Amino acid sequence: MKLHLEVNGTDHQLDVDEAMPLLWLLRDELGLKGTKFGCGKGLCGACSVHLNGEVVRSCSLLVKHADGTRITTIEGLSVSGVRHAVQQAWIAEQVPQCGYCQPGFIMAAANLLAKNSSPTDEDIDHSVTNLCRCGTYERVRRAIHRAAKNGTAAI
Repeated sequence: MKLHLEVNGTDHQLDVDEAMPLLWLLRDELGLKGTKFGCGKGLCGACSVHLNGEVVRSCSLLVKHADGTRITTIEGLSVSGVRHAVQQAWIAEQVPQCGYCQPGFIMAAANLLAKNSSPTDEDIDHSVTNLCRCGTYERVRRAIHRAAKNGTAAI
């Protein structure tokens, strides 16, 4: 399948199997390794990216459904070398333990804050449904509140 995507501001024309999950296109075809494989079923959120400004689980989205879209990965969240407010808050709150799931959490949090600049804990729990085996959920909430307080960049 001939596929056209804009990924992190760069246009790509690719010829790939239409049944390939977007995750593998990002990682294997484009070399963007920040998006992680977790469960492969769209449940854990380690593979979260933004597609046309909405957070999606890239392991369960076939590339045929991403044709003609604008995708932002964790690598594209920073602008001109300046970390997104969520990334800065993640560092300040020392959120990661093992860190494997954190790119997906950051993408989900950035999406939430783009829609709701002052989320409650309930809003966070409802919108950021990613899973963390290390249990850093309280630090995630603190970081999201810090990023909201400090202001966020649009996605």
